[in-house]
Amino acid sequence: MLVRDAMSTVVLTIGPAHTLRQAAALMSARHVGAAVVLDPDVGGIGILTERDILNSVALGQNPDTERTHAHTTNEVVFAAPTWTLEAAAGAMAHGGFRHLIVLERGEPAGIVSVRDIIRCWAPARQQIPA
Repeated sequence: MLVRDAMSTVVLTIGPAHTLRQAAALMSARHVGAAVVLDPDVGGIGILTERDILNSVALGQNPDTERTHAHTTNEVVFAAPTWTLEAAAGAMAHGGFRHLIVLERGEPAGIVSVRDIIRCWAPARQQIPA
């Protein structure tokens, strides 16, 4: 099975000036655990995850004043839709993260998460004893 079979094509994109509260509200409304951060000034693609927001709040930072640019991961590992799920899972395990932005022709085409991979693998690998 390939990444294109598992990825979510609903990609939440936000800007670097959004507050963490705004990002969290958008992520919650869309039921996603990560947002793609597009910074037109830098021209790069980053990712903000629920864990990034959680870490900021745990440090006592104010989610109403903290901006996403300060918490965005910019050294992103990207997946291609043609990667196998095994390759995506391996990249996640190696990098210690749970989301991969899927690029097609240089643009975000989707996001694949650990949950997406498990959802695909569970029915095929699940063997319930009789």
